[in-house]
Amino acid sequence: MSLNIPHTGQRRVVVVGGGFAGLKLVRRLARLDCQVVLIDRNNYHQFQPLLYQVATSGLSPEDISFPFRKLFRGKRNVHFRMAELEAVEPDRRRIETSSGSLTYDYLVLATGSVTNFFGMEPIREAAMPMKNLRDALVIRNRLLENLERATVTRSRVERQGLLNVVIVGGGPSGVELAGAVAEMKRYIMPEDYPDLDVDDINIYLVEGGPRLLASMSEKSSAEACMQLRRMGVRVMLGTSVVDYGEGRVRFRDGSFILTGNLVWTSGVTVEPIEGIDPMTVSRSGRIGVDDYSRVVGYHDIFVVGDAAMQRDADHPDGFPQLARVAIEQADHLSRNLAALLCRRPMKPFVYREYPVMATVGRNRAFAEFGRRRVGGFVAWVAWALLHVAFVLGVKNKFNILVGWAWNYVTYDHPVRLILAVGDPCRQALGKSVRLWG
Repeated sequence: MSLNIPHTGQRRVVVVGGGFAGLKLVRRLARLDCQVVLIDRNNYHQFQPLLYQVATSGLSPEDISFPFRKLFRGKRNVHFRMAELEAVEPDRRRIETSSGSLTYDYLVLATGSVTNFFGMEPIREAAMPMKNLRDALVIRNRLLENLERATVTRSRVERQGLLNVVIVGGGPSGVELAGAVAEMKRYIMPEDYPDLDVDDINIYLVEGGPRLLASMSEKSSAEACMQLRRMGVRVMLGTSVVDYGEGRVRFRDGSFILTGNLVWTSGVTVEPIEGIDPMTVSRSGRIGVDDYSRVVGYHDIFVVGDAAMQRDADHPDGFPQLARVAIEQADHLSRNLAALLCRRPMKPFVYREYPVMATVGRNRAFAEFGRRRVGGFVAWVAWALLHVAFVLGVKNKFNILVGWAWNYVTYDHPVRLILAVGDPCRQALGKSVRLWG
């Protein structure tokens, strides 16, 4: 079965993955004399940096997502197919997907990364990752459902397990989520749940390393830790999770915390792609590429974004897996593919430092531009404006700005809805909850 893409005589560039890198590349290639095919398991692009706000009821899913087909209206040389990549056949210049096969002249893998559970199967079954819209909705549902259950349970042990929130991973995602949950606890839960003592709601942020925000300066890390603790978050540094069961998340030192809200933001990996030489794949799953984003050993397969293991002298372990890096790689590759189509030589990608930002709540953020550092309200405004700038669609930008303004003035998160999205962790969690009693 084929994907029913017409043959136009143009050379075909197939892009797998519609994240930051893939979407940037497709939009650039749409201007060239070639046929572009985008393949993604979803029919929309999602703005991952704001997933935590969907998870904490601050934004709606549609605010941070945009349909691919709407983006490519009028682009006759651009085609979209909703499918999952199953295998690459380099010798035949063909890919196999869940919806059929497709040949290519050039293949770009922008498949991104997935949550890394480090081989801990109980964690995989019961913890909630935060990598896509569905994950964010599962977190939102779980938090709200457990609050509702806590209002009716008579068991103090079960109630405490329902109210404890444990976030594992002290990177930007974990820090921002912890800050958002802390603000919910302070401003929303006392009004929405007067039957509960909000002092019983404990928020734990667990990081295996010595500090939070390892990609930022030690000063920003220390200030983020201090701000979170002032907001009531219990920051646990140098603490490693080893297991989850019987409603308890267990640590390497033998201690544990009762919780029905285990959120996992600690580490990412790359799903293996059948047909790519395993010798090119690093231990983290990233695919080794040369200075032109081309997979080592192949002349017509490229990788950009989180899935690419691209190095230089200053980054022997690969460039940071950041949205800005992915966008720049895709932009550069679009120029190189344009050169290939015109039989001109390609130019190597040169990494440069990009701004790094994180927020822990209203008026609290950290932004680093090389050696320059900004914190507080100014950094928070810069963080907000930069994120809105990268969101697709005028309506989406407007909705986000209005939502943030409303939240800022009213101290309210308006999207506190429990919606049926399917929770793969629900069964495992249910078993754990029964054991609390």
